[in-house]
Amino acid sequence: MRELLRRSITGVIYVVLLLGTVFLSSDAFDFLFMAFGLACLYEYKRIVRLKGYYLFAAYLALWWIFIYLTNDSTAITLLMLLTITVDVALLMFLFSKKPRTFTDVQKFVIGLFYVGGGCIFLTMIPYKQDQFAQFLIMGIFILIWVNDTFAYLVGRLFGRTKLFPSVSPKKTIEGSVGGLIFALVAAYFLSWYETRLSIMEWMAMAGVIVVAGSLGDLLESKFKRLAGVKDSGAILPGHGGIWDRLDSLVFAAPFAYLILTIFSYVS
Repeated sequence: MRELLRRSITGVIYVVLLLGTVFLSSDAFDFLFMAFGLACLYEYKRIVRLKGYYLFAAYLALWWIFIYLTNDSTAITLLMLLTITVDVALLMFLFSKKPRTFTDVQKFVIGLFYVGGGCIFLTMIPYKQDQFAQFLIMGIFILIWVNDTFAYLVGRLFGRTKLFPSVSPKKTIEGSVGGLIFALVAAYFLSWYETRLSIMEWMAMAGVIVVAGSLGDLLESKFKRLAGVKDSGAILPGHGGIWDRLDSLVFAAPFAYLILTIFSYVS
């Protein structure tokens, strides 16, 4: 009971912090996710045992360039393709049954683009159509939260078939399907409030967010399993680390940005 109360209090504080920064100002949102990116990278470095501070410096440089210094579509597309390429390569690592070790250079590249690039695109999403789209980014948060919540609840009630037992023994196929269905329902209602996307675009966004987010969750679980740790950190009582909370969003963000780019070309 005490653990549930602690998790609930931490969860409420986390949600209020996100909502507060989104609706306070764009600068507050930018700074929050810059700080979240640094926290995720710190936890990632600890898990993969990468020494030095070069990764922090490279991330901050990339973040500053793409958030404040350039709107060049070619540069943004290049960063997006690099980030997605690293993410896809990591999926091969996720599904491989062979033991895999990374060099320090590979750990640096993975951290910079998978974690750092994900946080950068998460920060860039609400600016995709120039103005700061508060309800668009909140909609993406809601899709992730709805998927996570109902995947857990449906899995607890009806889960029988393990999804990926070698990486995440508690996740089930039934839970994943339940999370997707409720996320699609949430996307339908979100289309009433955020009209920059049509109902079909919200549905497509939900599908991308749920699939990519679930893969991101599994990927972080594999990194933790190989490191022999349960959580990426302990900064959030009852929830683990910042990377534990953002693993789905970090992996899904460049794919969400890609689909928003596709929508802008076909609409």
